[in-house]
Amino acid sequence: MILVPQHTYAQVDFNKRPDDDLGNVEDEFQEYFFEALKQKGIENYDRAVDALHKCLNLNSKLPVIYFELGKNYNKLKNFGAAEENLKKAIEMQPDNVWFLDELYDVYFQQDDIKNALKTIKQLVKYHPDYKEDLAALYVREEKYKQALDILDELDAEFGLSESRDAMRNDIYSITGNADDRIENLEQRIANNPNNEDNHLKLIYRYSQTGDHKNAYKAAKNLLKVKPDSKFVHLALYKFYLQDEKVEEAISSVKKVLTSPEINADAKTKVLKDFVAFVAKNPEYESDLIDITSLIDDNKDAQTHSDLGQYYLKAGDKVKALTNFKEALKQSPNDFKLIKDVLLLELDIKDYNAVITDSERALELYPAQPILYLVNAVANNYLGAPKKAIDNLEMGLDFLIDNPSMEADFYSQLSLAYKAINNISKSETFAKKAKALKAQ
Repeated sequence: MILVPQHTYAQVDFNKRPDDDLGNVEDEFQEYFFEALKQKGIENYDRAVDALHKCLNLNSKLPVIYFELGKNYNKLKNFGAAEENLKKAIEMQPDNVWFLDELYDVYFQQDDIKNALKTIKQLVKYHPDYKEDLAALYVREEKYKQALDILDELDAEFGLSESRDAMRNDIYSITGNADDRIENLEQRIANNPNNEDNHLKLIYRYSQTGDHKNAYKAAKNLLKVKPDSKFVHLALYKFYLQDEKVEEAISSVKKVLTSPEINADAKTKVLKDFVAFVAKNPEYESDLIDITSLIDDNKDAQTHSDLGQYYLKAGDKVKALTNFKEALKQSPNDFKLIKDVLLLELDIKDYNAVITDSERALELYPAQPILYLVNAVANNYLGAPKKAIDNLEMGLDFLIDNPSMEADFYSQLSLAYKAINNISKSETFAKKAKALKAQ
């Protein structure tokens, strides 16, 4: 989104009081004036205004009085009175930056961009720092070329800055002019080939526009300029995989995952991509194991979860369960992980673990019917049908519009009642289950 312009106060001491030259005014005037300053300081703006009007009755030729009135009216959101008084102050001292700045703020608060532009153009004459605000106002007015011209001037004079880059990127995004954005980055690289950040931005922008050929070229160019770059491998591993240069891709993935400079979110994305690649190319599973061993101490919940899904698809339920449990240690309230762990524990017939883990989960999610169901299944297998019945009856109270799960509840109730020799109820629930499955 467009950067909201803010007043640029650099190189201006706003604690310094404007020149007012009160001269040898009477004690009464001074008393009212300093009372006004005191009341403004404690945010009693109405009282400050009253005191300032008393000053005006004694001396109406001092611009500072109108300036102070303008400031207090501005605080009171009485913008009409603020503008009127500030204009009087400016008539008396046209070159006073403090007066112009306060008037600019009055217009800006009202979103009066036309008058804000007019005022800030005057301010720019005295303090170039206001140019960035001017550029932001041009963006608000959709005068993007003028805004970019000013940003270019500021970059040339003061060097690059994050705030101006953000504004520039907002303009490119609004106008959809990817070519200008890329041209600007290429020019920066030409001016300063060793700036890694510009190379990375160029790679990203080419990738964003779908120009993978030039993105790949830009990545290889960065590698030539900075052979030790770790961040370039965030892009290179993908290009290597697309070119079926798997060994180079593996090398890039390892560099990313072992680099302390690269954050955990980026590493997780790279590992997730490589897991997806190995899922389609299982001959590289040993490389995946090798890669994950490099970050055993640093894998986050998402990484473990992704690995769990990979091993589940690969048919290795034990490794899948191990990774899901590791993920659950880090995110103990993640219901999807809880469910994945319980279903896998059922699948591998670890019924004691199912009972323990489902009871712990029910403390967190007492209204989730599947937790009652898996607990009952485990109790049925372990020869505790009465416990199974208790859980199934409780779970049914929370079941809404899920015929498939309801059929599973009835099937388990049928088994449980059969185990305690209540054949009549067992057959009744068996029929209910069969009827639901037939729907």
